[in-house]
Amino acid sequence: MMDHNLKNNDVSIIPHEVWPADWLRGAEKEAADALGLTLYELMQRAGEAAFRIASTHYSDSSHWLVLCGHGNNGGDGYVVARLAQGAGISVTLLALESDKPLPEEAESARAAWLDAGGTIHSAGAPWPQGVDLIIDGLLGTGLNAAPRAPVARLIDHINQHPAPVVALDVPSGLSAQTGAAPGAVVSADHTVTFIALKPGLLTGRGRDFTGQIHHHALGLEPWLNARRAPIMRYDASQLAQWLKPRRATAHKGDNGRLVVIGGDRGTAGAIRMTGEAALRAGAGLVRVLTHKENIAPLLSARPELMVHELTPERLSQSLEWADVVAIGPGLGQGNWGKQALQKVENFRGPMVWDADALNLLAINPDKRQNRIITPHPGEAARLLNSSVTQVESDRLLAAQALVKRYGGGVVLKGAGSVVADEQGLAGIIDAGNPGMASGGMGDVLTGIIAALLAQKLPFWQALCAGCVAHGAAADELALRYGQRGMLASDLFTVLYRFVNPDVK
Repeated sequence: MMDHNLKNNDVSIIPHEVWPADWLRGAEKEAADALGLTLYELMQRAGEAAFRIASTHYSDSSHWLVLCGHGNNGGDGYVVARLAQGAGISVTLLALESDKPLPEEAESARAAWLDAGGTIHSAGAPWPQGVDLIIDGLLGTGLNAAPRAPVARLIDHINQHPAPVVALDVPSGLSAQTGAAPGAVVSADHTVTFIALKPGLLTGRGRDFTGQIHHHALGLEPWLNARRAPIMRYDASQLAQWLKPRRATAHKGDNGRLVVIGGDRGTAGAIRMTGEAALRAGAGLVRVLTHKENIAPLLSARPELMVHELTPERLSQSLEWADVVAIGPGLGQGNWGKQALQKVENFRGPMVWDADALNLLAINPDKRQNRIITPHPGEAARLLNSSVTQVESDRLLAAQALVKRYGGGVVLKGAGSVVADEQGLAGIIDAGNPGMASGGMGDVLTGIIAALLAQKLPFWQALCAGCVAHGAAADELALRYGQRGMLASDLFTVLYRFVNPDVK
């Protein structure tokens, strides 16, 4: 995962509030008017912020290529170009042409560039030799379709060039609202986003293209702070507010009784990882109900688990005993698993459903307030009777659709996992990396969330904290050893650090 926490960012740490890109386009003028600013003043501030970051990170660069589109994103580019030229940097500026006039503030920025002695070349002009930094100001946050051929060719040229790229507000071609990439997209080394974070920078394909994210609110903080963001970004810095130190007199009963159900023939590994993850995340007592052939291997591998054969009688007794239930890993879709799920449906406490429990739920949908479901995009597509492509084209919308249909809480897993609940809360998990693309990671997540529920964390906090701790543990491993070869069970060696955030 790219480091989005920006330890070297001289403008600001990126915020936890995330605002819809569609809403921001309309709200920008309202915010400026409320604070007595003009849109041109905001454009000046945006260009100054981007220039400062570009010149700081690439202080040795001497020839910048600035690409300007026919909108306010291009206007930001004109400001960057003027400031760079004023600082003694050689600047080549290419601009898209259009029959339509530029927005007023972008036209003002263009005129200021020309007044400063700048030259504007057509977008199809040859690129000069010696370019050592590219500023992407082609397309802004309004993109909702694949870039057309002239722009797509420019994007391809940018991506093939060896110079690093700084994108203004959003990499051109990326949907700022959804993180979808319907066509060619600029692969940036740094993205300087303005006013507020947009969802598409944090989830979906956005993770492939943004590089390091920087943020500048352009002085609109007072206006934004007076409003509640509809989406939150969650990361490891927030774990301490959710996971408080235990009382000195706490005992295992205080930390919850959890039943984990699954592991048909040949899938002992899945249910073992869920059970151990629950223990590692702090559940007091974890009982595993599984196929009888799995009992000896599980007890041998992790004797702290209480392991029993899944029978109707044992299940009934366990549901009376349990505070929380997790079901699905290795459950299968045969009668053995179906019968267990049918009985679990009536459990009144918090539940986590994953894997085959979700596949069975897709066949017989129902809505429950006490359940968290944790689908990956393929499972989400089955649950919504849609396609993976549709789910991935708007992950926030898909998560909200899952909540509407199934109730409770949802984790739509993937790059920038999306969380949502029935109360209208929504968030993006800013933790995790591609090393997690291996078998068993979802089983571990199920165990962590269930364990936090068992420790009496409120529903939404358990959902968010579980996802963050899971991803942050994987990030710690990636930092130490790299991403390739990461195993789901490797997370157990570092999970302590994140479920005990008070320990430094």
